[in-house]
Amino acid sequence: MHLRDLTQFLTELSENNTRPWFLWNKPRYDILRTEFEETVTELIKALTKFDKQVAACNPKKAMFRIHRDTRFSKDKTPYKTRFSAGITPHDKRRPSAGGGSTYYFHIERDGTLGFGVGEYLPPAPRLKAIREHVVNDATGFAKVLKNKHLRATYNDMLEEDKLQRPPKGFDPDHPHVDYLKLKSFFVWTEVKLDLNAPDQLVPRLAQGFQDAYALVSWLRSVPEPQEEATNE
Repeated sequence: MHLRDLTQFLTELSENNTRPWFLWNKPRYDILRTEFEETVTELIKALTKFDKQVAACNPKKAMFRIHRDTRFSKDKTPYKTRFSAGITPHDKRRPSAGGGSTYYFHIERDGTLGFGVGEYLPPAPRLKAIREHVVNDATGFAKVLKNKHLRATYNDMLEEDKLQRPPKGFDPDHPHVDYLKLKSFFVWTEVKLDLNAPDQLVPRLAQGFQDAYALVSWLRSVPEPQEEATNE
């Protein structure tokens, strides 16, 4: 896709985040949206080379809307200033989609490409199931943490909203106690795009996502939660 046109549009949108401006520039947006859908379609095809479960993912459903939900936000600007998508086996775009993990990425107005893999703030029952799997499959989880490809690209798990103490019911002396405190099992990184080389976008994302496939596989092995849990 035309990355320079995309970042220029997003920059102008950030400076004129109003409905009249957007409606006036909607033809530009429609072209960029179509190009972005083509990129997501190409990316899904690339991912199926190592993860066949995402083959049926609908690219239209994978893309997030540009319209913001302002109902509960003090920021009433109507539009996001990024293009983003989340690829899963079951068309649930959010990085909290349980049972299969999400390949998520976005492009910011300044040309930053952010991408990550895993489950971000999963629901309480799912989070408890993941934590229990960390305990019950400590060896397998340790292999994920030591995976050289994951380490090289992402370093470690995202620690956003991490608990100060171990969650109730879990051994504070467990060797993976620092990971039991996590509220997300998600890896994340950001890089600067080369706006003059748009053809590198899909290969870069596909390789980055493949580098986290060990985490995807491990999350898919987590047993389905059997009962309700309280998220701490």
